[in-house]
Amino acid sequence: MSPAPAPASASAPVVAAVPQNEFFKVVSPNVVYSDSEIRTTYTYRDVKVSKSEQPGAPLQVTPVETTYHFKVDKRVPKVGLMLVGWGGNNGSTLTASIIANKQNISWRTKEGLHQPNYIGSLTQSSTLRLGTDAETGKDYHIPFNQILPMAHPNDLVLGGWDISGADLGSAMERARVLEWDLQRQVMDQMRELKPLPSVYYPDFIAANQEDRADNVLSGTDKQVHVEELRKNIRDFKSTNSLDRVVVLWTANTERFAEIIPGVNDTADNLLNSIKASHSEVSPSSVFAVASILEGCPFINGSPQNTFVPGLIDLATVHKVHIGGDDFKSGQTKIKSVLMDFLVSAGLKPLSITSYNHLGNNDGKNLSAPEQFRSKEISKSNVVDDMVASNGILYKKGEHPDHVVVIKYVPAVGDSKRALDEYVSEIFMGGRNTISLYNVCEDSLLASPLILDLAILTELMTRIQYKTGDMAEYAPFHSVLSILSYMLKAPVVPPGAAVVNALAKQRSAMENIFRACIGLPPQSDMLLETRL
Repeated sequence: MSPAPAPASASAPVVAAVPQNEFFKVVSPNVVYSDSEIRTTYTYRDVKVSKSEQPGAPLQVTPVETTYHFKVDKRVPKVGLMLVGWGGNNGSTLTASIIANKQNISWRTKEGLHQPNYIGSLTQSSTLRLGTDAETGKDYHIPFNQILPMAHPNDLVLGGWDISGADLGSAMERARVLEWDLQRQVMDQMRELKPLPSVYYPDFIAANQEDRADNVLSGTDKQVHVEELRKNIRDFKSTNSLDRVVVLWTANTERFAEIIPGVNDTADNLLNSIKASHSEVSPSSVFAVASILEGCPFINGSPQNTFVPGLIDLATVHKVHIGGDDFKSGQTKIKSVLMDFLVSAGLKPLSITSYNHLGNNDGKNLSAPEQFRSKEISKSNVVDDMVASNGILYKKGEHPDHVVVIKYVPAVGDSKRALDEYVSEIFMGGRNTISLYNVCEDSLLASPLILDLAILTELMTRIQYKTGDMAEYAPFHSVLSILSYMLKAPVVPPGAAVVNALAKQRSAMENIFRACIGLPPQSDMLLETRL
């Protein structure tokens, strides 16, 4: 965000990112650096398991190797982030926080003086192991954002849309997330920022949101809406001299759209359905289509099925990245860790009961049955891959009882309460019960995820690969499953397995980035200390 107040518009200009100095260099004949690129030759090793047709024959286990060539553009562009739902709790909190970080604004509470930070952000506040210190033999860690050149949050240009016409200052005050002493200091700059009119189809969100919808695109022609959103993106990019724009949905949870053959099952059918203003084309899908047609990556931070088959098809045809679904910030993140631990330890979870209550507008919207159902689905599927991994504990088709409850309690505001109970079978028919009570500031956990999703998505637009049978480099698959670490219900390429275990998600991301600089996957073998 810029130190000077921006004019009342859909964006807040910032200083463009400067070229980054290299934090380290890989010394290898398989890695070549130039002023603008890193090129690597990487051997990917896997193991294929085959079953014999002969009864009782052993499994055939074969190590396999594939050579990949990676190309990373080191030049960090000037990046814009357009938020759908900019005036919501997440959008207003993120915007104010970037201003505070950019201008180093401190504030006081009864606990004392606080300094701005990006705690909770994977890219800004975590580290990864680069290797072993040549002198001490100890692990050598670096900031996560130094593994490859990444945009910095302070350099992002923010803009977006909202069905509420409140300026960002009023939205921040309405959200009641940030401390008042901080709000007071950023208020003038926040009041200068006003969301663009958004898409509002009342059938897709709860009826209790109608009183907020005073800033909406007119009419019901969905093709007109797509064209207007495309113009918004173009204008935003041009006005702020941006190289790249990422669009991210942080607006209300929608109901699930019905998947209908001939309507949203292919790219052409979806585009024709938009021209016909078909009732099953959701607002989030309209935004996603507009983004893809403008060549801008689109991330869905809510649980609805924005990425219907036709939309995935459209993104694939246009080679534009998409990612989703649903920010993974609190209860589900813990669940993906705890379930992985229990099943990996040979314990058998029999039931998982998850109860939430919250008082922000997200909770209000989720109090409607259809919108709650979208959230229930995204929260419930998080354990599936971990259960499927252990055929000793679970027979085919067997699954723990899994109940998710969400209630709207206005008094608690953004401070969400999450109560979980895990009942597991243990040795010799015993039972083990783990009960958790988690109080989390919803938007303060979600906002750093928005940064990570935007920063990592932009990074992926600068990474390409090719194999021996490819004449040209190509981008990664349009569906960015590498973002799964930040998402409750990861969308993956058609036919790919969904991985929900948190440690595996982080490991995959880390090791892919290591491959891009010619380093082997992270290993905890520590053979040099064990032999």
